[in-house]
Amino acid sequence: MHRVYLFKGSLARLGRFSHCSSKHTHVNGLARGNAFSSLATKNTRRSATSAVSFDLNDTHNTTPATKNPVPNFEDPRIAFDTKSTKELLRAGLSFGLCQITPLVHHAESLLRMTRKVCGDRITDSLLKATLFGHFCAGENIHQVKQVAKKMQEAANIGSILDYAAEDDGQADSVHGKQTKAKSKLEELAETVLVENHPKVRTYVYVDEAECDRHTQTFVSCIRDASKLQEGAYAAIKVSALVDPKLLARMSRAVVELQNLFLKFDTDQNGFVTKDEFQMGVDLFFDPAVDTYMRDIAEQIDLEVSDGMIDYVTWSKLLRPEDLPQVTRGCRSIGPLAIATPSEEELGLMARLRERIHSVAKEAAEHNVRLLVDAEQNLYQPAIDSFVLDLEREFNDPSKTDFPIIYNTYQCYLKDSEKRLAMDLERSERMGYHFGAKLVRGAYMESERELALKLGYPSPIHDTIEDTHTSYDNSVRYLLEQSVKEGRKSNLEFMLASHNQESIQRAVSVMNDLGIDRRDPVICFAQLYGMMDHVTYALGKLEYRAFKYVPYGEVKLAMPYLIRRANENSAIAGGASRELGKLTTELKRRIFG
Repeated sequence: MHRVYLFKGSLARLGRFSHCSSKHTHVNGLARGNAFSSLATKNTRRSATSAVSFDLNDTHNTTPATKNPVPNFEDPRIAFDTKSTKELLRAGLSFGLCQITPLVHHAESLLRMTRKVCGDRITDSLLKATLFGHFCAGENIHQVKQVAKKMQEAANIGSILDYAAEDDGQADSVHGKQTKAKSKLEELAETVLVENHPKVRTYVYVDEAECDRHTQTFVSCIRDASKLQEGAYAAIKVSALVDPKLLARMSRAVVELQNLFLKFDTDQNGFVTKDEFQMGVDLFFDPAVDTYMRDIAEQIDLEVSDGMIDYVTWSKLLRPEDLPQVTRGCRSIGPLAIATPSEEELGLMARLRERIHSVAKEAAEHNVRLLVDAEQNLYQPAIDSFVLDLEREFNDPSKTDFPIIYNTYQCYLKDSEKRLAMDLERSERMGYHFGAKLVRGAYMESERELALKLGYPSPIHDTIEDTHTSYDNSVRYLLEQSVKEGRKSNLEFMLASHNQESIQRAVSVMNDLGIDRRDPVICFAQLYGMMDHVTYALGKLEYRAFKYVPYGEVKLAMPYLIRRANENSAIAGGASRELGKLTTELKRRIFG
């Protein structure tokens, strides 16, 4: 997927500068979420925005309502009747520890001290009796199978396998290898991301061999997932497979290609005619040197019948790997030329593509749906570009009846609804299945801090209410599109949320639209060890309910566990609500 955005209020001014020589208006695409609004495709130009704008209280629908039962999220017995009292006590202890703020904030140093004083064996035993035992399914696939089988038998809950071993994101050197010199921007960005690292998964780049090992880890996770159940899911994080600095470089290249499209679109209508394309080539590229862009101009007639291209077609004609040939003909050096990857970077990008492709191929061979995690805006354009390639190949209806590749949309981003509409339209036009995972987002603090320090508007919604609205809009939009007549390919998405209100709204919309709860168009997912009263209530009523099931060695899973502790400590009332339901059930068992 390639993203493109229209520069509000400044496009006419920017259009007068040479794209190869104008000054940077933003750095590495970091400002793209605010400075730009989504560019519509041919079919979404008139309808995409309205398609995702609706009255959440409007229940009018012409389709006969399906009588999906309404889940009861208030009865703790629904979630806990399959758990032993010992498990409930462990859960209560774990959530209680999460509420001790100093303990959570100093968890890493306390764990290091405990390991030094007590040793690994005693420390691991303590963790297995508390946080690890509650939030992780085990250390190996055998233990995971037992947990997955128990959830499946108890409430028809599926498992999303997630290998939890990860780095803590703080090391400046690993195994004696110093990282390369960083630019001031990179140092600032990495400082911001590291300071907020407990909320997100991070991998420290060691070398290419380590990336190969991460690839094999993901492949093993997919194979393990396929053994658990039919219709399995597995998760992957692209930054584990490459030096994140290369992702940032490639993201900048993607954004500059988007900006070049905007320069060519002189009337700002979202389309580039052949005449506009030729004018842009003549303006920005030296005819004595350039042949590549002129060859592209000749391809326009072959790609489209009306001689007009939107960004979907543009992204097929021009890719980041093409930049060395494109910029060879630039009249002068500017942002596009600066963003052009070197030969070494192109080689590393090719290796990354090989790694991602091998993981996706494994998922396809085992019929496992692959969830590609969203990451920081610094890296996301490059990730989206890779995901688009994977979707085209592995979501092909001639190869599969359902989407293998799912991209993730963070609905706390101001542009998420419009991008979702564009990407769905892209899948329809290119003829592949569409898979999406909807989340609210995991990088709020770091994104806002980076925006503040670099002087561009925050890409994050200003209020939590705006984020909730965006999330619910996106859910309803996808549900409505799934029942739209004339769809050529399948649409599936995962509602990955702990927000009960969003889940209840989704169930209501499903009933309005006549979508059965067993329909593969939608599934619901929560983290293992959290919001059991939601997942089990859904599963017992035969909704497609899943748990994100992390596993791995105790020591390697600690960054994951610390993030869970931070999450439960930071979410207002989150741990308190969980504790309240646990306490109610324990009292019922003890006192009757």
